[in-house]
Amino acid sequence: MLKGNFTDNLIEAGCDEAGRGCLAGPVFAASVILPMDFQNSLLNDSKKLNKKQRASLKPIIQDNALAWAVASVGNKKIDEINILNASFLAMHKAINKLKIKPQFLLIDGNRFKKYKDIPFQCIVKGDGKYLSIAAASILAKTFRDEYMENLHCEFPFYDWKNNKGYPTKFHKQAIAKYGICKYHRKSFRLNGLKFILRCWGNILVGQFLYL
Repeated sequence: MLKGNFTDNLIEAGCDEAGRGCLAGPVFAASVILPMDFQNSLLNDSKKLNKKQRASLKPIIQDNALAWAVASVGNKKIDEINILNASFLAMHKAINKLKIKPQFLLIDGNRFKKYKDIPFQCIVKGDGKYLSIAAASILAKTFRDEYMENLHCEFPFYDWKNNKGYPTKFHKQAIAKYGICKYHRKSFRLNGLKFILRCWGNILVGQFLYL
């Protein structure tokens, strides 16, 4: 069973992101404030759960949370400020959307940029240690997966309905064949400069000029 609270009596919001390691699409972040007495034996790091389990937990979190919010930062902004800063920005946006102002933030990971005057604690692998962070990880993951599945309809040859924009072998092969589209992050690195030049070469010859 995951821990409920880090502090004794403060309103805590757990925060996590999804999509940081992807080649395409936005990075999503969620922030969740759970009741202090909330318990759920299934709730865990979203990466440790399957799609069906995450789908079943999503409405439970939404219905039981005192407040929750999801936000995203698109691929163009990611290229502009880098993925780490984009992840922080997405978390800030999610926190800002909460209907209840948290008094303390629990952040998954080891780095964070302070949001306004709210104290915070970074916790490595926190999504497998605290309920509120786990809840945030599930909302960020499910919302982003749904978003990428919708984008798949526009660009089916990248197989985003299955890989969600992550660098699978099929996805990288599709980029090599078709080039990148308007949802890809231009700042990504795959197999070095030769691969990047090959992708850009596809674009320059007009194979997929969606930028």
